[in-house]
Amino acid sequence: MDLRKLKTLIDLVSESNVSELEITEAEGKVRIVKSEGAVVQQFVAAPVQAAPLAAPVAAAPVAAPAAAPAAEAAVAGHIVKSPMVGTFYRASSPGAKPFVDVGSQVKEGDTICIVEAMKILNEIEADKTGTVTRIMGENGQPVEYGQPLFVIE
Repeated sequence: MDLRKLKTLIDLVSESNVSELEITEAEGKVRIVKSEGAVVQQFVAAPVQAAPLAAPVAAAPVAAPAAAPAAEAAVAGHIVKSPMVGTFYRASSPGAKPFVDVGSQVKEGDTICIVEAMKILNEIEADKTGTVTRIMGENGQPVEYGQPLFVIE
């Protein structure tokens, strides 16, 4: 969501008799709560956990989903995780063949995807030799640091 739009929403809530406002859009959900002269705002992006953006009044932190570590533990094989925050790409260009597919044999050091961060394309290499059994990243979608991308057995 655009920062100017968020600022406008915060101003509207703080100047009105509305005590709480929640808006859901494709890129996430925004919840603004007025509390005794101050406005507390939270922004929740669709694929990531909730995080307070601006909180002039102390707000309770939102707990991370407990299902993520449990899901990783249930996956058999070696998990290749994103080494940075960025955008995940399975191929070198939009029309190109993906670096790997499910069932592809990879050797340690083979490029398996790209994570774009700050306009720099970072090639991510397999850190284990084996067969790609699962692709957990979605092409063109944002990824977080430590987010599982592939499973290699």
